[in-house]
Amino acid sequence: QVQLVESGGGLVQPGGSLRLSCAASGFAFSMYFMSWYRQAPGKERELVAGITSSGGRTNYADSVKGRFTISRDNAKNTLYLQMNSLKFEDTAVYYCKREYSTLWGQGTQVTVSS
Repeated sequence: QVQLVESGGGLVQPGGSLRLSCAASGFAFSMYFMSWYRQAPGKERELVAGITSSGGRTNYADSVKGRFTISRDNAKNTLYLQMNSLKFEDTAVYYCKREYSTLWGQGTQVTVSS
């Protein structure tokens, strides 16, 4: 079954950290550009970060540069998002996506609150 399954979300205080994971199955994960998106309540879904198939190049939204790190382990078919120095405005549902396709995960909730 072709799918993406996110995990690792939760409740964290401002300044804290979380690491999200996205487990891929049913397709050749190592061949695809992958991305993380997020959608906050009442807002459109936005791109957070992307990574090439080999992991050699990454890109980030300006709002998360220097705080978030996208990475992947092709041997484990897993995409990661390390989130540090979290802010209230990072609260959202986070989704992984296989780019150049319509394959999305179900999302994982990240809530930054004191």
